[in-house]
This record gives sequence, structure tokens and C-alpha cells, in this order.
Amino acid sequence: MRNAFQHLLPGVPLIESPFFDRVFAEGHYSAEQQRIARDLHTRGYSIIDFPDAEIGARAERIIDGMKDRMDWVAWRDGRIDSLRLQDEWQSNPDVRAIAANARIVELLSMLYGRRAFPFQTLNFAVGTQQHIHTDSVHFSSHPERFMCGVWVALEDVDLDSGPLIYCPGSHAWPLYTNEHIGANSSELKQVYGHYDRYEALWDSLIEVHGAKIERFCPRKGQALIWTANLLHGGDRMHDLNRTRWSQVTHYYFEGCCYYGPLLSDPFYGRIAFRDAADISTAQPLAHTVSGHPVPENFIRIVRPLPPDFDPEAYLRVNPDVAAAGCDPREHYLSFGFRESRGWR
Repeated sequence: MRNAFQHLLPGVPLIESPFFDRVFAEGHYSAEQQRIARDLHTRGYSIIDFPDAEIGARAERIIDGMKDRMDWVAWRDGRIDSLRLQDEWQSNPDVRAIAANARIVELLSMLYGRRAFPFQTLNFAVGTQQHIHTDSVHFSSHPERFMCGVWVALEDVDLDSGPLIYCPGSHAWPLYTNEHIGANSSELKQVYGHYDRYEALWDSLIEVHGAKIERFCPRKGQALIWTANLLHGGDRMHDLNRTRWSQVTHYYFEGCCYYGPLLSDPFYGRIAFRDAADISTAQPLAHTVSGHPVPENFIRIVRPLPPDFDPEAYLRVNPDVAAAGCDPREHYLSFGFRESRGWR
């Protein structure tokens, strides 16, 4: 039986609600559900055993199918920053099964108070060694914080193989976006040219809060759930001959708008709406505000062009658009992105 408490803030995830203790009252949830909920509420992350009896076999098949597709020489020479494959769920049934795991989706839906859906997968062969960051600048929602990640270890991880790092409690800090750091992404000459300001901010926030960095050295099959604003990254790999196979799945929740704050300046007329699709069904999810769909013409007007969009190349690759005398920018924003038209 679920708690009958009427949540007065449906636009706030249950695990981040000021009514958390009422929502997750004893007797209405299992001890394990309460542990996970309280971990997320207080720390911003929770560690679980991934609920799939086949996770070991899936991990082996994923590694066997991907290892020869990685450019190991270029990575060890420093010519590329990472060894990862994005959205392999589209062709790899094991990646899709991990992302769409019904027990994980049910758990996240219960914790957040809205149905969860996976929208992106990343498979890593090595540690990211990534600067500590929050996903909230990359994947966000309106209302905010209806996004989370689930990281699954596909092999044992130790301190030499570049474990995950994270800052417990940082999820509860305010969400800072472009206007807070004095950036207008619409007017920047270089795309993501303001990202170093975010990195400096995150480092300073850790210092001013006196926060500590922790490391996650899991065994194969363990998983870490993290909330949208938790500061996390990848530790240094001390042995470049090691691997750190893992899968990250990012989840959104129904009934929101989905966008990327890094390329958004809402009050300057630019919102980088993300076209989120549910990996479980491959169906797109509509952008909605309190149950009402966002008008398509509004999305078209405020959506920015991709950073590398080339209007002349778009017309060359799409001669029907050129023959019709359409403006390439307007055509792409109105039709091209839905039709998966390219410009290369």
C-alpha cells in the first residue's frame, strides 16, 4: 500500500520534496525502498545491486561486442579523450535491456512521483577522467530536477582504474545556469566557450561548502543512482592498460519539458529543447507544462540550430529544399530535424 499523503508540490521530485518524511512514511514502503529514497534525499546518490539475474552475462556480451570498435591506440596516445559509444541501445539488445529494466523504471517512478523513461545510453570502456560536473547543465527539465542517471559497473572497479567520483549533498545546492555565470550562449563566438566558467564555479562551490569528494569502487553488477544536480565525474586512471567497462543510462520523467541549459537563454528567446524518446518503446515524449502540450510553433521559434549547422551544405545535401527555394535554417527547424535530414 502506498502513502495516501497528498503531495502539494507535484512539480518537485518526491525524493527532493520538503515533505519527504511524510511522503516516505514508515509502513508504506519496504525497508530497501526507504533506504534508497533517504540516500537520494540526503546524499544525492544511492548504491544498489542491479536487479537483473543476467547482468553478468549481459556485461560479457557487451564488452565482447564493443572492445574491437574502440580506438585504444589513439586513446593511450592522448589523441582522443574517451572511449565510449552513445545510444547503442538502438542496435544492442543487452544495452537496451539494462536501460529499460522494468524494476529500475518502476523504482525511479516511485521515487520521483512520475513515470520514468530512459532516453540515452553511454557505454564506456575506460574511466572518463572527466572534471566534476552536474548533469543539470546538460540535461534538464521544466520543472527542474526530473532527471537522473544510473551507472552500472560491467566489471570490478578499483582506485587504479578511474572510479566515479562524486560530492555527497551537492544535489541540494541551487541549479546554476548561463544567466547565473554571466553568459549568453546565443552571443558566444565559440560554442561551449563558457564551459570553463562552470568548471571554476563547481570547484569553488566545493571549496566554499567544505564538501568532500568520494570514490565509487564497485564490484561487477553494482549500480549507482544519482540525482540531476549531484556533482560527479571520473577519477584519474593510474594504469592506462586497465579498462573500466560501464554503462550509464540517463532517465527523464513524464509530464515535463526537456532541454539543454548550456545552449539555452530562455528570456533571450532561445531554448534548446531536446527530442526525448522512451528507449522502452522508441516513442517520442511530448513537451508539456502542467499537463498541457507546448505548441509546436513555439518550440520551432525558440529552438537553436545545431552548433555546426551549415546552411549551404544543407541545401547541397537536400536538393529538394534548394529547388523549393526554402530558407535552409527555417526548413531545418520546421521539418528537417524531424525528418533526420543532415548537412554532411
